[in-house]
Amino acid sequence: MSKSLPYSMKDVHYDNAKFRHRSCFKMITQTMLTSNLKRDFISCSTGKFLVLLMIGGLAYLMLTNTSSGHSDSNGHAKGVIFKEGGIKEGDKSIMDGGNRFRRFWRKPPRLPPRLSPDEKGSNNSFIHDPVKLNADSKWIARQQSVKKAFIHAWSGYKKYAMGFDELMPLSHRGVDGLGGLGATIVDALDTAMIMGADEVVTEAGSWIETHLSHRIKEKGQVNLFETTIRVLGGLLSAYHLSGGEQGMNSTHMGPKSIVYLETAKQLADLLLSAFTSSPTPIPFSDVVLRDHSAHPAPDGQSSTSEVSTLQLEFNYLSTVSGDPKYGMEAMKVLEHLKTLPKVEGLVPIYISPHSGEFSGENIRLGSRGDSYYEYLIKVWLQQGAERDGNFKYLYDMYEEATKGIRHLLVQKSIPKGLVFVGELPSGSKGAFSPKMDHLVCFLPGTLALGATKGITKEKAMKDNLLTFEDLENLKLAEDLAKTCFEMYSVTSTGLAPEIAYFHTEDYFEQGLDGGNKSSEYMNDIIIKYADRHNLLRPETVESLFVLYRITENLKYREWGWQIFEAFEKHTKVDSGGYSSLDDVTRLPPQRRDKMETFFLGETLKYLYLLFADSTVLPLDKFVFNTEAHPFPIKGMSKSE
Repeated sequence: MSKSLPYSMKDVHYDNAKFRHRSCFKMITQTMLTSNLKRDFISCSTGKFLVLLMIGGLAYLMLTNTSSGHSDSNGHAKGVIFKEGGIKEGDKSIMDGGNRFRRFWRKPPRLPPRLSPDEKGSNNSFIHDPVKLNADSKWIARQQSVKKAFIHAWSGYKKYAMGFDELMPLSHRGVDGLGGLGATIVDALDTAMIMGADEVVTEAGSWIETHLSHRIKEKGQVNLFETTIRVLGGLLSAYHLSGGEQGMNSTHMGPKSIVYLETAKQLADLLLSAFTSSPTPIPFSDVVLRDHSAHPAPDGQSSTSEVSTLQLEFNYLSTVSGDPKYGMEAMKVLEHLKTLPKVEGLVPIYISPHSGEFSGENIRLGSRGDSYYEYLIKVWLQQGAERDGNFKYLYDMYEEATKGIRHLLVQKSIPKGLVFVGELPSGSKGAFSPKMDHLVCFLPGTLALGATKGITKEKAMKDNLLTFEDLENLKLAEDLAKTCFEMYSVTSTGLAPEIAYFHTEDYFEQGLDGGNKSSEYMNDIIIKYADRHNLLRPETVESLFVLYRITENLKYREWGWQIFEAFEKHTKVDSGGYSSLDDVTRLPPQRRDKMETFFLGETLKYLYLLFADSTVLPLDKFVFNTEAHPFPIKGMSKSE
C-alpha cells in the first residue's frame, strides 16, 4: 500500500477544473467587451439582454459543474486546505454560493426500493430470486399433494374399516390381519402429526384413548415383530411428537401425550413374555396377549430380521419410562448375535430360539434378513454420545457386514450395468442368485446414513469425516438407488414389482420384461409372473428421502415425485383409500383388495418428508425405526 499524500487526486482534479473555468470566463468576457460587436450588442435592448443571458448562463455552468468537495451533514463545504497552485481559503465563499445555487435546482434523490414488512427478516438474500421462489413453491405444492393423498387414504379407512387393522378398499370393509389392535390407526398417527392433519390426529388419538387399552387386554395372538414396529413404535413416536418428555409439540390435538406412553408400557409388558419364555436370548415369534404367554412359530424358527428389529423401540421405552427392563431384554438379542459365527459379517435368515443358533445357510437382504443390517447402525446411532462405549460392537458388526455385502452380494446386470444385490440361497459356497426383493431397497438409505451419520455429504467432506469405506458405501448407495428407481420406471405402470431378477452372464429369461418398451433397462430387469404384484411398499422412497437429505441432489426428489404420480394414477380408489396391484406390467393393472398399514405409516410419510425442508426431523437428531416412526437420538436437542 502506498503512503498517504497531503491531499487526494480528487482534490487535484477539483483545483485544476476550477482554475480552467475561471480563466475561460475572464477571457470570454474581455473578448466580448473589446470587440467590434460590443457597440452593436449594447446599442439595442435585445443585445443587452443576450449579453446578460450569456454571462449568466456561463456563470451558472461554471458554478454548478464545479466539484463541491466535501460537505458536512447540512450540505455546507468544509474548510479548504491550502494547496500548492490550488484555491486559497478566500475562494470558499464562491464554493458556498455555487453549492446553494445547485441545491436549489437539483432534483430530490431517488430512494432505494423498500421491502414490505412481510419480506423483512434475517435472511432476505433469496426474496427476489424467482428461481428459488418457483422451486420452493413447487416442492411445497407437491408436499401438499402427498398430504391430500394421506387424507384420502384415511378417509377410506375411517369410512369402512375404523378400528380394524387394515382397509379392504374395493369391498369396503376392514380386516384384522395383525392381531386386531387397530394397526392402521396407530401406524398413521405420527404421519398425521408430522403433516399437521389435525382432524386425523384427533380421530386417531381419541380412538387410541378410548379403545386400545381394552383391545390389548382382550386380544389373542400377535406377532412380536409386527406389533413392536407398528403399534409400539407408533405409540412411542406419537408420545414424543405430542410433547412427551418435553418433545416437539406441546399444543397438539388429541389426548395428552401420557396416554400414548401408558398404553405403550401396557403393550410392552405383555410383549416381554416373548423374551422371558424363551430358553435363549432369542425371543419367540408370537405372543398371546390375553394369556400373557408366548410361543415359537409353527416351524420352531424365528426370523433373524424379526428378533434383531425390536431394539430401537424397547430402548426408547426404557428411556422415557425410566424402567431399564425393556431395553435390557431387547439388547440381549444383539449381544448374543455378536457371538455367533458369520460369513464376512453376513448371517442366515433363520435362527432358533431353542438353541440360539442360526438355522440353514440362506443369506439375503430381502425378507427375513433385511432389517438386521438396518438396526445394527440405527441402534448404534440411537445411543448418541454413548455410542462409542458399550455399543461400539454394533458399528463394528455393521462395518463388517457392509464389506461382506460388497464382496459377496453386489453384481452388475447386462447389458446396461445396473448395480444390484443378489442372494446366496445355499451360503457363500453355493450358487449366486440374481434375485432382489423390493425390500432390499432399504439398503441405499441405510448405507448413506451409516456413511455420514445423518449429516450432509458436503459437511462430512468439509470436516474430513468420511473414511474410504464411507465413500465406497455412499457410492454403492447411489448406484443401488438408481437400480431401485429403474425397477419402477421399467414397468408399464411406473410401479415396482415385489421381486426382480437381473440379467447376468449366467442368467437370463426371455419375454419377462416390465412392459415399458421405452426403458433402456428393459433387457436388464426380469420380472417373473409370480412376482409382479405391488403392495404400496415404502423402501425405495425411504432411501430417496435419506439420500436427498444427505447428498442434496434434486434428482431424488424428482424420482420420488414420479413414483407418487404412479401411485395416484393406478392405486387410488375413488371411494377412499389406495389398493395394492396384482400386476405392474399390464395396463390397466388389476387391483388387489388391500391397503397395507405401512402405506400411511411409511410410504406417504417418506414422500412428504422428501419434499419437506431438511430441518424437519433432521437425520442427525432423529432415527427412524423400520416402520418409519421417528425417535430422538440420545442427547440431541429436540427439533421440529
